[in-house]
Amino acid sequence: MTSEADLGLERFYSEGIPGIGGKLRKSIEDFVVDEISVRPPEVHEGRYTIARVWHRNWEANRLVRRLGSNLRIGRRSIGFAGTKDGRSEATQLMSFGADINAVRELRIPDVRIIEAYTSNRSISIGDLIGNRFTVTVRDIAEDIDVGRICEEVHAKLSEIGGFPNYFGIQRFGTVRPITHLVGRDLSKGDAEAAVMRYVGNPIGTGLEGDDVRRTLQETRDFERALREYPARFTFERIIIAHLVNDPDDYVGALRKLPRNLLMMFVHAYQSQMFNRILSERMRRGLPINVPIVGDLVLPLNKNGVPDHDNPIDVTEDNIDKALRNAAHGKAFVSGSLYGSESALAKGEMGEIEHRIIEEEGVLAQDFQIVGLREASSKGTRRELLAPIKELDVAPNDDFVAFKFTLNKGCYATCLLREYMKAELTKY
Repeated sequence: MTSEADLGLERFYSEGIPGIGGKLRKSIEDFVVDEISVRPPEVHEGRYTIARVWHRNWEANRLVRRLGSNLRIGRRSIGFAGTKDGRSEATQLMSFGADINAVRELRIPDVRIIEAYTSNRSISIGDLIGNRFTVTVRDIAEDIDVGRICEEVHAKLSEIGGFPNYFGIQRFGTVRPITHLVGRDLSKGDAEAAVMRYVGNPIGTGLEGDDVRRTLQETRDFERALREYPARFTFERIIIAHLVNDPDDYVGALRKLPRNLLMMFVHAYQSQMFNRILSERMRRGLPINVPIVGDLVLPLNKNGVPDHDNPIDVTEDNIDKALRNAAHGKAFVSGSLYGSESALAKGEMGEIEHRIIEEEGVLAQDFQIVGLREASSKGTRRELLAPIKELDVAPNDDFVAFKFTLNKGCYATCLLREYMKAELTKY
């Protein structure tokens, strides 16, 4: 079984305060996400249709495939700003290279078009400000003072105005958290290992499909696998179908996947390394909300969220200014999402980043994936602290209702784990 530590989530900021336990997403309606979007300007008879889309229990890639199929357009003609949790009710802005009337008339189960207009600009990953969450945690542990625990965690997080900005379990695969391991294989230049880890690799927890995965792992009989793999294993079947015709073309098989899924493998590996960096900084007792000399801090961009691409070195000369900006929420201490063109910190944070990169045995050029340019990553920086806005916590006897707003890229599950401290499978 994968543990949180395997994914780099090794610490809590609210260490020492017990958790309420519980389970997320006991029903889909328990996890509601409303995107705070950056709206492309409206243009009469523009090239793209922009629509606000509500969807329930749709994984992002499967939703895009279904939308494309119904509209008879390719998946690259559909744009979205952020990937939402599959097991949720979510509302987000999307763009389509399709007629506005065709978009308005879409009829797909558990999908609704709320509004639509046209623009000359499409939507790309990152074109959002944040997300509003309404979440209910159920099956709370018995014989605990839920209200007191929630108050103590809230008070602790209020000290820094947020929580450790880990990448949550969804980044790595909620059911089979192996995405980062596939990314590691790719960074090592081993496309065959990456493919077999994704389509084979039974994890031995009694999951549906473990038997057919085990058979493929042992036999490499792709024709048999194509007959036996369940239809819902959409992307595994896409890879396997390619290998039926060309058993040695592992790079070509990976290139059949949606571009954003292919990118996710390497990004997940970078995310696991970032989680380890953040955990080590916390282990050493270094602040995640206060810069020290050697840090790289992120200023705010025009949308009021941290600018990941323009970090500023903290030196003896500007430390006082960096401290003031951080105290007023205008600058954020960052950690490395290591890639081919990464800027690393200096001082003690630099020592942490270098050590973990060396332990992984990777070099910057390893993130230029040979034959899979779309999976390559230059790297960037990410804030160590996720600020919380509009937090409301309402404890009840057997559930707790949460409402809050987070910046883009911040995981609701990583806030909730501070309150829950539950097993990985409960998130």
